Amino acid sequence: MSTTTIKFRHDIQGLRALAVLSVMLFHVDVPFLPAGFLGVDIFFVISGYLITGIIKRDLEGGSFSFGEFYIRRIRRLFPASAVTV
Repeated sequence: MSTTTIKFRHDIQGLRALAVLSVMLFHVDVPFLPAGFLGVDIFFVISGYLITGIIKRDLEGGSFSFGEFYIRRIRRLFPASAVTV
């Protein structure tokens, strides 16, 4: 299993904050933000960028495995999903 971590990126955290804030503002009916989908789109692009980087790093290191990749995704996403459901 890949144990290397991704370097913390303040720019990506800022974009995540912008995405979440735009969705929250949409849900409280702020008139200057008529479409909250922009925040969702931003969040999906960031996620795709990060996941692609993880796959690329593992492929270059010769340690990529679909099974391990999905196990890491489940370990990361399942707890929040279980609480939400």
